[in-house]
Amino acid sequence: MNERDEAVGTIEKMEAHRRGVLHRAFSVFIFNKGGDLLLQQRAAGKYHGAGLWTNTCCSHPFPDEPVAQAATRRLQEEMGFTTPLQKAFHFRYNAAVENGLIEHEFDHVFVGTYEGAIPFNKEEVADYRFVNPQALAAEVAAAPHTFTAWFKMALPHVLEWYRQQSLIVEPLSVTPL
Repeated sequence: MNERDEAVGTIEKMEAHRRGVLHRAFSVFIFNKGGDLLLQQRAAGKYHGAGLWTNTCCSHPFPDEPVAQAATRRLQEEMGFTTPLQKAFHFRYNAAVENGLIEHEFDHVFVGTYEGAIPFNKEEVADYRFVNPQALAAEVAAAPHTFTAWFKMALPHVLEWYRQQSLIVEPLSVTPL
């Protein structure tokens, strides 16, 4: 894909990450009715970001799969539930991660709300928790190494978008790392 999110071909996911090729991705951020954000701790077997805390769900669409459909599919596969998702924004980032891999992604960010059981997939997710945005901002500032690279970049923008939707009243000060 190119910088305008136009498909120009396909590449195997691991090859894209080894070579740092720009590719399409998505990140899902789920809030509960109280405004707390649902985080997942990535499973120990993940090829990168293993054991790190991150947004509710993230992945890559299949070739020719609409990104919104992929986000809904993957939310069910990872966290065990579905809920209506709204695209909030997109951003591009390039970050070196462990195992010699590079995340160079055009990331579509989706937001939703959910109340209910979370029968997560233990092969994908080690744990989950809901966190108050103010407490989360302090935690990210104090221990950035415990969060994924893309999460730290997207979080300030997600929280600002969410606040502008009148769902969080107080302004949040989270700076991207």
